Amino acid sequence: FYLVSIALAARNNIHTWWTGIIGTVLFSALFFKVQLYADVTLMVFYLGTSIYGWMYWKKGNALSPIRATAYKYIVLFTLSALVTTIIYGAILYWLTNAYAPFVDSAVLMFSVLAQLLLMKRRLETWIFWIVVDTLAVPLYISRELYLTGILYIGFWFNAWYGLYMWSKDTQKTKVTPTVKVKLS
Repeated sequence: FYLVSIALAARNNIHTWWTGIIGTVLFSALFFKVQLYADVTLMVFYLGTSIYGWMYWKKGNALSPIRATAYKYIVLFTLSALVTTIIYGAILYWLTNAYAPFVDSAVLMFSVLAQLLLMKRRLETWIFWIVVDTLAVPLYISRELYLTGILYIGFWFNAWYGLYMWSKDTQKTKVTPTVKVKLS
């Protein structure tokens, strides 16, 4: 289900959301079993955002153009994800028996960022998914989750495909990065 969901996202298809919900529930149980608690937290987040994304796109927002995000916001988002990774990783390190708490937290935080950008149809979502998949593959393989590791290798290739497809769409509509200007 997760594989189908990710493939549909790269193709800008609304069915990415309900298939993702099913995949999320299944992965939650798996990650809890192998003590990847940040990934369990991520699955709970995915469940909520998948429901939101489904409703958001269903209201016609799936037809809105894919847009690039202003560089300053990408820097701000990235720094926020890094700081939160360190804080959450430290909490897991000191308070749980979590395996690889900092790498697991990085997968969590950059996935959150990528998911939020995906919901709002932002081109940079795919760059962050590439980062997530690059971190996730060795993490999952280190926990002997070989099938999950192979799946995330597929996600990595799909993220490159999504970046290509969404870039093509963005160039077609000649959309420039958005910057909100507050007029006083």
